[in-house]
Amino acid sequence: MWLSSLSVVLPDRVIANGALRIQNDVIAEISEVPNPAGLDCKGALVMPGFIDMHGDMIEIEIEPRAGVDFPMEIALAHLDARLAASGITTAYAAVSFSRGAVSGERRSFEHTSRTIRTLHGLRDRCAVDHKIHARFDITFDNAVEVLADLIRDQQVDLVSVMDHTPGQGQYRDIERHISMLAAREGVSEVEARQIVTTRIAERTRPQSVILGNVQAVSKLCAAHGVPLASHDDDTREKAHLMADVGAVISEFPVTLEAAEVAAERGLMTAMGAPNAMRGKSYSGNLSAREAHTSGLLDILASDYHPASMLAAVMKIAETDPNGIAGAAALITSNPAKALGLTDRGRIEVGLKADLAFVEHGAMPRVVATMRNGRFVHAMGVLDFAPKSDLIAAQ
Repeated sequence: MWLSSLSVVLPDRVIANGALRIQNDVIAEISEVPNPAGLDCKGALVMPGFIDMHGDMIEIEIEPRAGVDFPMEIALAHLDARLAASGITTAYAAVSFSRGAVSGERRSFEHTSRTIRTLHGLRDRCAVDHKIHARFDITFDNAVEVLADLIRDQQVDLVSVMDHTPGQGQYRDIERHISMLAAREGVSEVEARQIVTTRIAERTRPQSVILGNVQAVSKLCAAHGVPLASHDDDTREKAHLMADVGAVISEFPVTLEAAEVAAERGLMTAMGAPNAMRGKSYSGNLSAREAHTSGLLDILASDYHPASMLAAVMKIAETDPNGIAGAAALITSNPAKALGLTDRGRIEVGLKADLAFVEHGAMPRVVATMRNGRFVHAMGVLDFAPKSDLIAAQ
């Protein structure tokens, strides 16, 4: 099958009006000129399918309101459709083990481990390639054994280590954190301050225990070939520690200094697409655009909003030295490299035909998505997707 009249985003440049031939689920040929026998894509911009290394949406889909549980089959079907409609063809569902969760609650180790195993069992029915990103709270040592079982059973594709104790990481500015908590929970600042004080007391662990948990998780990941990411690095020391234990990604660094150390130590830096789209972090930390301008941004992740992936790339392209080709790498070839996905992430002969088709006028949007050479989403705007090729994203 030929797809023609496309602006093709290659790793280093854009073919202004070319064509692609898809055969046996892979990219078989790239042409610098249109192919009159191909399906007319009407000048759409085609990028590699987006690779999202961190999306928190599955937890919200499972529990859209506090205490309201949805079956995984319903939650995953809805998320799958949203991701495909956003151009995402490979998605790492971020699920968390949290020290503060009560047994059976979201982010408790029982609930999270059950979620991972259920999601893993449903992946083959989905339009998008769903993978598991296990977020490990380093203050929650009971989860080490559970995580070890999941990794040994090949249920986990990426691990990040986090510590959300107020006073460091994402919540290093305690006063700002208290104000945001009061606003979010609808309580007074006095009540919010007490909540924060209690959380600090409950979560504080001896440094020897923290280091032991990090080292245990690092050894597990190394033994089973699972990439390890740090999370919310806020100091040079923390960035050095995570590099020392074998992390390959610095996820959401909150200071420029931490991002600089990560780059010096060879880690790839990932930040939130909503941050890049808006131009600022909602929690007042490092701006993704500042990191990009400083040459310290390698990857963008949806975080909590899939559609922001394309919007962020379009914004970053305005200042990237290589324009749209350079910006697109943040959600395609760079995450593929960091995560060891050698079969996707670039428009290149022999790689997976995972593609996102973008209408790039006044309102850039994904109008069609292809995975493994088959359309998994099409809005009908380009009218080039044979109905027999469409897969219901559910």
